[in-house]
Amino acid sequence: MQIIMKAIRHIFGIFLIVLLAGGCEQELDPITSVKPGADTEDPAVEITFPIAGKTIRISPDITKITFVATVTDDIEIGSVKFYLDDTEIGNVESFKDYRRSIVNMDYEGLPDGEYVLKVVATDLTGKSDETSRTFRKTTAVPYTPLEGEVHYFPFEGDLVDALTGTSGTKVGSPGFAAGRLGDAYKGAKDAYFTYPADKLKASDEFSVAFWIKVNPNPTRAGLISISPPGENRNSGIRIFREGTATEQKIGLNYGIGETEVWVNPFYTFAPGDWIHVAITISESHTVTYINGEVAVENIPETPSPLSWAETSSTMSIASGEPDFGYWEHFSELSLIDEMHFFDRVITPEEVQGLYNIDK
Repeated sequence: MQIIMKAIRHIFGIFLIVLLAGGCEQELDPITSVKPGADTEDPAVEITFPIAGKTIRISPDITKITFVATVTDDIEIGSVKFYLDDTEIGNVESFKDYRRSIVNMDYEGLPDGEYVLKVVATDLTGKSDETSRTFRKTTAVPYTPLEGEVHYFPFEGDLVDALTGTSGTKVGSPGFAAGRLGDAYKGAKDAYFTYPADKLKASDEFSVAFWIKVNPNPTRAGLISISPPGENRNSGIRIFREGTATEQKIGLNYGIGETEVWVNPFYTFAPGDWIHVAITISESHTVTYINGEVAVENIPETPSPLSWAETSSTMSIASGEPDFGYWEHFSELSLIDEMHFFDRVITPEEVQGLYNIDK
């Protein structure tokens, strides 16, 4: 009897295993191959580096640039070729993902200059797509601050003061574009930025140097302002431009306590080219420079130091707002680059040096 019962249990166990196995097989989706289908679409290629509108600016110790493209195809990518100024620099024919691939191409020792990068993608049936991008490559010049230099804005895609590592506060939506050296600040309507002015206001001397490529629309704009509220110009500084679509004038106004000083205009020009502007203010004289040369020297009859009484705690750059927006000195739509601020007078030799470094 025990033998019969063991046999029954054994048969029942086998039956249960078979039953469960059959149920599991019914739950599984069958694995079948899928044909790729006809190749009907052209490949698509997008250059992801260099970035549109950006300058590739690298330090002297870096010799390699890596160009990057993203390529897609409905069936399979065959090859991706890279060209610099119509000369092939590389061809990639192996891809981990043959329908969408991020393709890198290294290039050693590219000299400074303007270039056209072209990328051509071809699929296995011979259909192709190509795109190109113009870019500029520059070597970053190591910069050692001059004595008394308190702020330096290179505008390399941000509003960071390179001497302090802190960023200005953006108002509105300014942008960046290819500049005189690397990138430059690109103004926009109702846009500017502010930065603490305490280091500049600690001295009764002031200097600034920068590059600007004037957009004469609008015909008036503020460039730099550290002002008291209201139409009070007996303290602080205001740098601005005015004029027409064909003739622009750059001016300066600053306060000396009981009255104001005008140096307006100190330069008249036809907009369109980059110009280098430098301004230095002391108790005994004010000198303005254009492209490294003296434009106007102003010597007051009664020497008086620059006053900062009741001025804002911040300076505005690329607009007269909020304290010098009157007379339509609103936001600046021009390009501005390589802006240096000093808490002392800079010499003609130093102005010439800044002009030559950034030229």
